[in-house]
Amino acid sequence: TRFRDDPRRYLDPSAQDAAPPADPGATYICPMDPEVRQIGPGSCPKCGMALEPETPAAAMRIEYTCPMHPEVVQDGPGSCPKCGMALEPRRVSAEPDNPELRDMTRRLWFSTAFSLPLLVIAMGDMLPGHPVSALISGSTRAVLELLLATPVCLWAAWPFFQRAAVSVRTGNLNMFTLIGLGVGVAYAYSVVATLAPGLFPASFRTASGEVAVYFEAAAVIVTLVVLGQVLELGARGRTGAALRALLELAPATARRIDEQGAEADVALEAVRVGDRLRIRPGEKVPVDGVVLEGRSSVDEAMVTGEPAPVAKAPGDALIGATINGTGALVMRAERVGAETLLARIVAMVAEAQRSRAPIQKLADRVAGWFVPSVVAAAALAFVVWASIGPEPRMAFAIINAVAVLIIACPCALGLATPMSIMVATGRGAGLGVLFRDAEAIERLQGIDTLVTDKTGTLTEGRPRLLEVAALEGIDETRLLALAASLERASEHPLAAAVVGGANDRGATLATVRDFESITGQGVRGVVDDTEVLVGNAALMGTAGLATPLEARAAQLRAAGQTVMYVALGGRPAGLLGVADPVKQSTPEALRQLREEGLRIVMLTGDNRETAEAVGRQLGIDEVIAGVLPAQKAEAIARLQAEGRRVAMAGDGINDAPALARADVGIAMGTGTDVAMQSAAVTLVKGDLRGIVRARRLSRATMRNIRQNLFFAFFYNALGVPVAAGVLYPFLGVLLSPMLAAAAMSFSSVSVIGNALRLGKARL
Repeated sequence: TRFRDDPRRYLDPSAQDAAPPADPGATYICPMDPEVRQIGPGSCPKCGMALEPETPAAAMRIEYTCPMHPEVVQDGPGSCPKCGMALEPRRVSAEPDNPELRDMTRRLWFSTAFSLPLLVIAMGDMLPGHPVSALISGSTRAVLELLLATPVCLWAAWPFFQRAAVSVRTGNLNMFTLIGLGVGVAYAYSVVATLAPGLFPASFRTASGEVAVYFEAAAVIVTLVVLGQVLELGARGRTGAALRALLELAPATARRIDEQGAEADVALEAVRVGDRLRIRPGEKVPVDGVVLEGRSSVDEAMVTGEPAPVAKAPGDALIGATINGTGALVMRAERVGAETLLARIVAMVAEAQRSRAPIQKLADRVAGWFVPSVVAAAALAFVVWASIGPEPRMAFAIINAVAVLIIACPCALGLATPMSIMVATGRGAGLGVLFRDAEAIERLQGIDTLVTDKTGTLTEGRPRLLEVAALEGIDETRLLALAASLERASEHPLAAAVVGGANDRGATLATVRDFESITGQGVRGVVDDTEVLVGNAALMGTAGLATPLEARAAQLRAAGQTVMYVALGGRPAGLLGVADPVKQSTPEALRQLREEGLRIVMLTGDNRETAEAVGRQLGIDEVIAGVLPAQKAEAIARLQAEGRRVAMAGDGINDAPALARADVGIAMGTGTDVAMQSAAVTLVKGDLRGIVRARRLSRATMRNIRQNLFFAFFYNALGVPVAAGVLYPFLGVLLSPMLAAAAMSFSSVSVIGNALRLGKARL
């Protein structure tokens, strides 16, 4: 039996009765500090205790997190205490519900309804025809503006004031600090000017003797900021479109067969492990499982990328959300809910979207000084205009200080990296490329050397037994039966070939005891009271045994076959020859990788003659063969010592150390779980052409991030001085706070819009 849920069980037979395997996609919490949560198992950073899976009741809660600060997690919607942005759900759903977007849309309509007549009254003197001043006196007009602006500035803007207050209380100054300060100053100043104009000296008064009010500026600023929030929330929602498209692949129901044979359609959530399910022609496979009855062809392009349907018969594996052909099947559910391949892909991508790329550190350092610098710039603008500006100096000072506060946009800077990462990971998932985190995306663009395993990576990983050779006096059928009985307990693709070959030849398999898998060498155990060893020359050498039939073994290796030696009862007995066909996509993938300028190295534990035969077939000149798992990692380290930036592609347990050691580990999705856990990138379809797409996506993503950062830096570097009035002495131009609010609102939307372009980038 293959225990794919927990790779430790491959290595330790005593772990077969261990606790249920850890779910890398589930949320774990600390029993002492429940606020400590993370995806996957681990230990608490506060008390060091092992984290535990959330209880079913706790798991039902929807957690929300900040796109700029993924460490911020809370139950239910709200705003980030650090940047003030609206939190978004960590769990992706096919039908997203965004209460923040609904609330902001409601506030937008409300504020627009009040701001438009307010703007007409305030700016009416500029309209053709009868000026407003001829119809309404100055004091009456100010009172009307107060009545219209107050609902906007106190109700529609209330979330912004709340976030500004939290930012000041926690010391995390952000965009809403500036908005709250700018709107608050403009509104409060105008209220005092309307209700107690006598308090203001001459420097605050216009040529007509009135104190200018800025209700329209405050209200329109709020309306434009709310509009920007609506556009931003809508754009952020589109970054999860790729994941929602994946979720929509799963069917809503499954047809379950009960113990009496009666059939009924049930919700997919009601399917349990062990249930028998019927899949009719043209239907989607509901969950992961195995065929019990029937024969058909299943379209697995979602996972494999191959357009040709795959024939399925009893005993074959099925993947949820793939499409059945013209035959009818009965299957047994083996993985349901969060355990299915589709759910794991979505969980892995969602977690990667919350990670932070190293390039984000630059934006973080700038953001730490950004708001205090803007407040200082606003104060400086106020002092300069109040000291040497034209009359009314104080009015100019206030309006330009407010413009400086409003135009600055730290969110554009903070969103530059996370939005690109979110879109890129979603796009990668649609291409069958899963990034573990944002750092993998950033590192992959700089890779110049690709080291690749042979079996299951360059080859299909489904080898066939072609040769059985026994020493004189030993029955070949018995040798194959004993070897296959032992290999049946192994997860290695070569073991599956031996077992399959034995079944095809009609060999009878027996039970095994004292099974042991020796990573990188082979397996040993006792079959029918006979000690059996099956493996490579290293295993024979460890056991102190000679390798038999060397001449025949050399011939097989020259033909590209992998040779496995067999020892029975402590004595050499013969050998097995297994061939693993090269994947049809491998030559094309290697051609594309070379065109990308990558140096290709084959690194395998197989015999040198066999490895070089495959290398000649594929045009790979650099072949490192006959290495153990630890030596694979050492080979990666040697290349890194030469100054190479190395990616390692592999699929087996023996590749895990090298995958972890490489700058970027790339696991085949068709391989073992432990390989995927050690890698930074997983190719769901097991196709090396995915590396080409992943590398192009990495370059496009980093280019997009740099564009976003440039835009954010350039916008703020240009906008703040213009708002402060540096152009006034030369061009007589001042920036209205309302225009500043529009520019600020659309700056974040522009960054998100640029990030969304990654969804259509040519790869």
